[in-house]
Amino acid sequence: MKPRVGSVSRLAAPLRAALNRFAFASLIGACFLLLVIQRAEIQVLERLRVATVDFFAPAVDLLSSPVARVSAMAEDLRAVFTLRDENLLLKAEVERLRQWRDVAQRLDVENRSLRTLVNYAPPPGGRQITGRVVADAGGAYVRNLLLAVGSSQGVVRGLAAVSGEGFIGRVTDVGERTTRVLLITDLNSKIPVAVGTRGERAVLAGDNSALPRLLYLTQENTIAPGDLVLTSGHGGLLPPGLPIGVVETVSERGVTVRPLADWQRIDHVRLLDYGLTQSSTGDLPASAPPPRIVTTPR
Repeated sequence: MKPRVGSVSRLAAPLRAALNRFAFASLIGACFLLLVIQRAEIQVLERLRVATVDFFAPAVDLLSSPVARVSAMAEDLRAVFTLRDENLLLKAEVERLRQWRDVAQRLDVENRSLRTLVNYAPPPGGRQITGRVVADAGGAYVRNLLLAVGSSQGVVRGLAAVSGEGFIGRVTDVGERTTRVLLITDLNSKIPVAVGTRGERAVLAGDNSALPRLLYLTQENTIAPGDLVLTSGHGGLLPPGLPIGVVETVSERGVTVRPLADWQRIDHVRLLDYGLTQSSTGDLPASAPPPRIVTTPR
């Protein structure tokens, strides 16, 4: 005979009521017990906790490995894009620094050249025009310089040209913005000069070599190696007293002069205007002394 459902419900009702009555107290008690066990640090429970961690550690590592790899790849990708942007910025910065370096080097060379030019003080009273050398060959002459100044700056034909060491030549051609200077070493250059302490009169003639020669010396000259050669001012072409060079050799073949200026290092030239008579050529004026027999001491 089967028990009735209503009888079972009536029997379970007191039990359910008792459990509901003591459930909250039981949970509090269980929590308190866990806290006590945790504080007590029972060795068995500690071993159980460690064993549980060791058991699940490989699984956790296996599950976290793909996540870590994906995170690392994402970080590498962000780093690649960051490095690309930084590379572009660095390239732009390097280009700007190269431009500033080129400007600094050019200004340094120009500064040294101008300082060298300032070392030479020409005779007072004249007008001075400074020009930058833009070429060192061309035209009808072999030894010449082309300057970036011209008639717009007041340059006229025949002006004396000096570097930081002394006299280097004369202006032969003048344009509106350019000027050509015939150097004393050119074959077409002939400059009246005074040599040594006695001021021996002669003509310094170029021959397209590095050492121009002295012509029209007197038989009684006392010229010796090391004597200073200056412009004499004879004929009214150039102001007197501009240093040109020193006597290099004295022999039967003639007297050579080593110019004071270094042609390879001339970047700026100063033109001197003393209001003297201008000449269209580099030759001697009509008032120059007649040629004489060249004699030199042995």
